[in-house]
Amino acid sequence: MGQTLNSSAIRGFRKLCFITLAAVYLLILVGGIVRTTGSGMGCPDWPKCFGHWIPPATAAQLPENYKEVYASIREKKNLKFASYLKVLGLGSTADKIINSQSILAETDFNVTKAWTEYGNRLIGVVVGFFIVGLFLQSIKFRMPRPPIFFYSLATLMAVLFQGWFGSIVVSTNLTTWTVTVHVFLALLIVGLLVYLIYLSEPVRTDLHPRQPIRWILVACIIALLVQVFLGTQVRESLDVIATQLAQRSQWIGALGITFIIHRSFSLIVLLLHVVLVLKFRKTLGLNTLPVALIILILGTLLTGLGMAYFAVPEVIQPVHLVLATGAFGVQLLLFFRLNPDRKVAFVN
Repeated sequence: MGQTLNSSAIRGFRKLCFITLAAVYLLILVGGIVRTTGSGMGCPDWPKCFGHWIPPATAAQLPENYKEVYASIREKKNLKFASYLKVLGLGSTADKIINSQSILAETDFNVTKAWTEYGNRLIGVVVGFFIVGLFLQSIKFRMPRPPIFFYSLATLMAVLFQGWFGSIVVSTNLTTWTVTVHVFLALLIVGLLVYLIYLSEPVRTDLHPRQPIRWILVACIIALLVQVFLGTQVRESLDVIATQLAQRSQWIGALGITFIIHRSFSLIVLLLHVVLVLKFRKTLGLNTLPVALIILILGTLLTGLGMAYFAVPEVIQPVHLVLATGAFGVQLLLFFRLNPDRKVAFVN
């Protein structure tokens, strides 16, 4: 395209992209910790926690009927959300949210869970500031490099929507499908940030692919997304089982066909990535990204095995999620470099 950008400005923008992406992965890790520790409803309202900007230290700081108060607040929010769903043609889903009594069930105040969830929200605020900073920096590129500006704007919109939808996850008492949507929205934000990193990097990092590698990589991306979706279904089943069985050692055996499919499909994911790395080695030489990708995939597989054979330890679950989303980010960067679509010159 022959566009020219100031080197210091674009490199500063790219550095901020990396910092923001790291913060997003930290948020995904902390979100996984919130999920595995059952702290998702540690704060029943949003953005405050039990009506406070700083979570209360004891239940004595709350009104005696605090459960009824926050259930009523969430009910009003759910009715509004249900009206949106009906407009979108999702009437049955809306009715379930309105009529389900379990959605309005409140848990007892727990200071540890409250701070765990609140810490998750604070990191989310930091990520939001980083995204705003990216957008403000991108304004200077709106003329010489419009895609940087528009994808920064898209990232900001995605984060704002994710923040709003996070409040819906809380108001619907962690309804399983809303948690799944929340995860995939996080993947969308990762994808947008990775693309911004690609747009702001030197041209010399682009690879010149042969068609089979490109299609193998596409198959790897699709397979990983399917595996992530299957993982969310397993997670949903675990949430139900955890309320029925106190012993974690019994959870995996009670999962049934959903877990079997998820476990078996991991071998397909691994095989596809092995083929990808071998193809790279044969045609383009071993690039850093394919090596990093196979390491992340192996880490995802090993942590999955760790959960299956060691009674789903809480410490492994968030790491498993971060490794999978990390692999997705590397996949996308590799894909973009295999599909160069811009020529940017850097000047001092």
